[in-house]
Amino acid sequence: MVKQEEMKREKSAFAFVGRALACITIMIPTAALALADDWEINLPRGVTPMSRDIYDLHMTIIGILAVIGVIVYGVLIYTIIRHRHSKGAKAATFEKNLTLENIWTLIPFLILIGMAVPATLVMMDMDDVTGADLTVKITGSQWKWHYSYLDQGIEFYSNLSTPPDQIHGDAKKDAWYLREVDRPLVLPVNKKVRFVVTSTDVIHSWWVPELGIKRDAVPGFIYQAWARIDKPGTYRGQCAELCGVGHAFMPIVVKAVDEKTFSRWVTQQEKAHPAPRITQWTMETAMAKGKALFDRQCAACHQENGSGIPPLYPALSTSSVTVGAPISRHIDLVLNGVPGSAMQAYGPQLDDADLAAIITYERNAWGNDTGDLITPDQVRERRSTQRTRQDNNQP
Repeated sequence: MVKQEEMKREKSAFAFVGRALACITIMIPTAALALADDWEINLPRGVTPMSRDIYDLHMTIIGILAVIGVIVYGVLIYTIIRHRHSKGAKAATFEKNLTLENIWTLIPFLILIGMAVPATLVMMDMDDVTGADLTVKITGSQWKWHYSYLDQGIEFYSNLSTPPDQIHGDAKKDAWYLREVDRPLVLPVNKKVRFVVTSTDVIHSWWVPELGIKRDAVPGFIYQAWARIDKPGTYRGQCAELCGVGHAFMPIVVKAVDEKTFSRWVTQQEKAHPAPRITQWTMETAMAKGKALFDRQCAACHQENGSGIPPLYPALSTSSVTVGAPISRHIDLVLNGVPGSAMQAYGPQLDDADLAAIITYERNAWGNDTGDLITPDQVRERRSTQRTRQDNNQP
């Protein structure tokens, strides 16, 4: 009688454990997903069909894994308790059970097939860039993004716009610290936009979570992606590949607007004229402008104090280029960069006044004090000379 009572109590206990595990199997995935959203540690659902498909696939797989985990660990806990040595359990003596082996091979196989089919469909859809209404070429470089609207003939560089004093802790950081740019990528809503992504130097990665896009930018290769944004707004991302000391300083900002606003923006870009020539070009004007541009464009490599990060990024404060070299050589170096090195060509990125200001600042900052005032006309003349040489195939 006593033994029968103990068996009844054990059965009741195991029945309770079974019901509890069943409830946990249902409740854990639901609670985990809710908490993940509240704590912002989950994928965003996003504002494109692709981002939502990725989110739904992710949630489906996480749910399946959660259920499998609860079942497996539930059976394991039950087995440990039910067949413990203190209850007199004895190990089985059989060597194999073909039916059982077939079952525990077939079930995981079917589960994997059930997970692979929707995943394959989503991945196939991710690569389908046909029927695009707009094509944008994205080129990563240290440490900025270059956007080219291939159908409209518009192109520009997008740079970090966070002030240096915030980066160095001398001023209070704003809400979009290290996530703001001077020129965002402007896109129309409800249009299929095709992206072609590449790089000029090292591997970068163009990542905007709310668009469901993450594409590596690899030198010499072009990768494609697409998006159809449903909702106007500003969506932010960043380079997701460790690309050097300025990796944290190349954010992505996408501004989605309605079709009419986008058309007006395109018209404004097409009618844009070069900056007017500066008539009052003084040392004070050039130095102030040059410092702001240097901090934004050059300080990541050469440091604000000009000390650089040798040997990859030389010190400008003691460089012969900024002190002893002819002005024309200094201009040519900034215009064309140094092939095979990390020094980019800034000729396509900045206008004559910007380049003149940066070169003036480099030749008169950090104790250099050469007294050289570089004018926009000097930069314009070097551009013209180089174009003439290229047209004549001269070195």
